[in-house]
Amino acid sequence: MSMSLKISTFSEGDVIDKKFTCDGANISPTVAWSDAPPGTKSFALIMDDPDAPLGTFVHWVVYNIDASLRALVENQPNTPQTREGITQGEGGLGKVGYRGPCPPGKNPHRYLFHFYATRLEPKIQQGMNKKQLLRQLEGNVIEEITVTLKYGRNRS
Repeated sequence: MSMSLKISTFSEGDVIDKKFTCDGANISPTVAWSDAPPGTKSFALIMDDPDAPLGTFVHWVVYNIDASLRALVENQPNTPQTREGITQGEGGLGKVGYRGPCPPGKNPHRYLFHFYATRLEPKIQQGMNKKQLLRQLEGNVIEEITVTLKYGRNRS
């Protein structure tokens, strides 16, 4: 059985609700998963925008998610570590925590939620960015799943 991933109430290809963007409350959505593969010790999540004008923009880096958990609840605090021991790394603005979609221009962008089941104990050092986390994950990913959502700002 393959791992499944759900971002709030959205399905693959849906438009992200405004409340999860810079045009709304800019809070993180609920991320829930099931059917983790055997041997999973922790999970990691990277949300990025491959359509950003200057190259892929990283909106959220989350890791050290214990294998016993099955969701990140909505509105995670923008702190290096949550009460559950989950670590949030640096995104594209050099800030820790979630930064919602805020695409320039009128064209919608894609937002990819890459979710990883890993063999790593949830003890990876704090303060990592996407590149550093991906280096840590090399050779330790059991399964990866990606959900793509969209968001555009209709400016006149």
